[in-house]
Amino acid sequence: MNIPTYRPLSDGDILTIHDATLEILESVGVKVELKKLRDILADIGCRVDEETKRVSFPPKVVTEYMKKAPREFIISGADPDLQWVMNPETRIYGGLGTAVNMYDLNTCDYVESTRQHNLNHMILLDSTANIHTNQTDITPTDIPMQTVHVTALRDWFVNCRKSSGMGAFGVMATTDMMEMLSIAVGGRAAIQKKHPYLVIVSIQSPLSSAQMQLEGLMILAEWGQPALLSPECMAGTTAPVTLAGLIAQHNAEVLSHVVMAQAVNPGTPVVYGTVSTISEMRRGTTALGSVETGIISASLAQMAHHYDLPCRGVAGATESKTLDVQCGAERMRSMMLAAMGGVNLITCAGTLESTTAGAHELVLIDDELASSIERALSGVTVDEAHIALDVIRSVGPDGNFLMEPHTQKNFRTEHLMTKFSNLDKRDIWEREGKRDMAILAGERAKKILADHQPRELDPKLVSELDRYVETVEARSVEDFFAVEWVA
Repeated sequence: MNIPTYRPLSDGDILTIHDATLEILESVGVKVELKKLRDILADIGCRVDEETKRVSFPPKVVTEYMKKAPREFIISGADPDLQWVMNPETRIYGGLGTAVNMYDLNTCDYVESTRQHNLNHMILLDSTANIHTNQTDITPTDIPMQTVHVTALRDWFVNCRKSSGMGAFGVMATTDMMEMLSIAVGGRAAIQKKHPYLVIVSIQSPLSSAQMQLEGLMILAEWGQPALLSPECMAGTTAPVTLAGLIAQHNAEVLSHVVMAQAVNPGTPVVYGTVSTISEMRRGTTALGSVETGIISASLAQMAHHYDLPCRGVAGATESKTLDVQCGAERMRSMMLAAMGGVNLITCAGTLESTTAGAHELVLIDDELASSIERALSGVTVDEAHIALDVIRSVGPDGNFLMEPHTQKNFRTEHLMTKFSNLDKRDIWEREGKRDMAILAGERAKKILADHQPRELDPKLVSELDRYVETVEARSVEDFFAVEWVA
């Protein structure tokens, strides 16, 4: 079977970018805001300038510590019976975003996102066949920011079976997430081999990281939990305008953080991540819906696989402000390029407007797009049964294959059966109300949410999670930030 692949970089290009990356890491370095992490890096052979907080990574240190990162780990769901292997050969899909606005499913109004929106989004993601994880894709604006991480984790675990996650938000929030996760799944040891919660460590381009993210990275490493290392370089503003320059800088940013994670705890699972794209040069804004996003994601997947690491890439992103043709074209383009390029965790299901807005209909539409991509990449099976010479002989000229047993046996596996892409003739479509894809997906989403029931869990476990949430709710904002600025 000849499966199509998309490789923007040649083997020689990969080596050239790798060499440039080592030069950047040694001669330019990376600003590391956290003193205790700079001390660890100094101990393993990095050069540290305490005045500028800049760390230089010698090539031998990079090479040695990159080898300590595992190529594979297991993602599980809140239901431990659900498991997925994450390595450079596998592919799964996920939600992701920082949506602070929603296209409300019931009113169709553009509104600020709420805790209920986030819960509904997770429930819909959980119902899909092709989307495997979410990342608290909707940011609630109706609860205090210092409690979002625990309320989202509680809502996920009580209502969903699949994997989830969030961002690394410093000492207190990352510790809370680890402690609550430990409560939920039966102790710290239960998450050492199977990982139900994937945490994103955002890298500040160019060549820096916020202290809170580094604190989160250290805690994840100490707990042995996966860190999704994710710069968002923007060509022309926070990275060189040329894609090769962006890729080299991005690569340096990720590799430096792989070294940091392994220096804290060798063997920490990491995912080579990217949210990198171009700047809209007329405005200086981000352009996740651009075709270049797909090119960059595929190129960085090649770099990740060069180091034998899995890659997470942004896809399904669009700059569209509504559910229009642009929205569909941009999300399908970026998803297909990412999949053909070998990205192992393809994220951003259910979002639009550069992932700052969400729509529940899009969760189900993206699930269908993912199924289309998987069907396309599965190719054509060529063997005696599929060529079906005996069937062709039996039907002969002017015959019809519709009622043949071979047709009944194979059509469901050979043909993708769509739910929201309408394949009917016009008269049938008109008779059934002229409903478009978004309307059909919205109707289905409403039914899923109406029928949803929380998981059957031990009430004592749910009460324990609720008590932890109440403890966090009792903190002040000052309490939350007090521990974050201690070097």
